[in-house]
Amino acid sequence: MLFGNGRSGLAILMVGVLVSCQSTDKPQQPRFTSVSKNAPTTTTNKVVGNQYFIEFRSRYALSYGHTYVVFGKLDQSGNMINPEVAGLAPASHSPADYVLGHFVPVPASTGWTDGDLEEQYRSASWRVLLSPVEYSNVVAYIRKLQATSKTWEATVNNCNAWTGQIARHMGYKTPGIWLRPQQYITQLREMNTG
Repeated sequence: MLFGNGRSGLAILMVGVLVSCQSTDKPQQPRFTSVSKNAPTTTTNKVVGNQYFIEFRSRYALSYGHTYVVFGKLDQSGNMINPEVAGLAPASHSPADYVLGHFVPVPASTGWTDGDLEEQYRSASWRVLLSPVEYSNVVAYIRKLQATSKTWEATVNNCNAWTGQIARHMGYKTPGIWLRPQQYITQLREMNTG
């Protein structure tokens, strides 16, 4: 047997996960905006009134951070109009449930969490401008994920993995899920924008 017994295999797996989370975040990264990969060649990064968008975003937290999406419409100045937030996180605010979720699945929530829309906590972001058809498609997919995502588990079903499902649905490549959220969003953007 490769690991001797189940306990040593679990211990080795947990050490790998914890080591991957030990790097530190960089200072807040600049905002990046691009058009969807399927946009017509005449589309530019210029925001037109009521432009639809999705923003892949990470934020700082007391732990290693959080990855999620913000989506909706932008006004003429590029400001969000009544944005919605979706991401996967433990449903409980109890630190015990958060720690337990590093070993076994715990109940999850899939909406807004504290700090998601506060600019001082944003650590990285990549905004993608969408056509109305693209927006409807991705919002339908987000709603489906929200309806079917019942648990959070740090090593296999975390906020990076959940946000990555949305990116892959849109046709984007995604990095590994064991990165810190800021690294995950930065690599997601870099992999798909050159």
